[in-house]
Amino acid sequence: MQTDPIADFITVVRNAMIGRQMEAVVPHSKMREAIARILSKEGFIERFEVFGEKQKQQRFKYLRVHMRYYDDLRQEGPLHKIARVSKPSRRVYADATHNRPMRGGVGIRILSTSRGVMTDIEARRKNIGGEVLVEVW
Repeated sequence: MQTDPIADFITVVRNAMIGRQMEAVVPHSKMREAIARILSKEGFIERFEVFGEKQKQQRFKYLRVHMRYYDDLRQEGPLHKIARVSKPSRRVYADATHNRPMRGGVGIRILSTSRGVMTDIEARRKNIGGEVLVEVW
């Protein structure tokens, strides 16, 4: 049973980077896909894809995340740290006025806003706040 699907997704991605794996596979959800889309757009992962398999009249969708590394030996990648901020036990929100750049502009925060999932930079530009899901640097 998954109590926090976003934290499970982040853990799988983090462990894949630590283990120098080329890809990681997790069950699909719209929130996970939105987070993967932002990670891909910001250059922290190579790409992602949604695929499915059919079992007993049901279609299960999965999300395959392809990791990005700087060299062929997979020693180092752009993703140094990824952490869950807002948890089911403690929600963390950032309003539009107090949404400051993270780590001097090096990292990003991924927010869930009323206009969808976006980075803190986009939220600042649109002058909206939201729940801080993930910090990445």
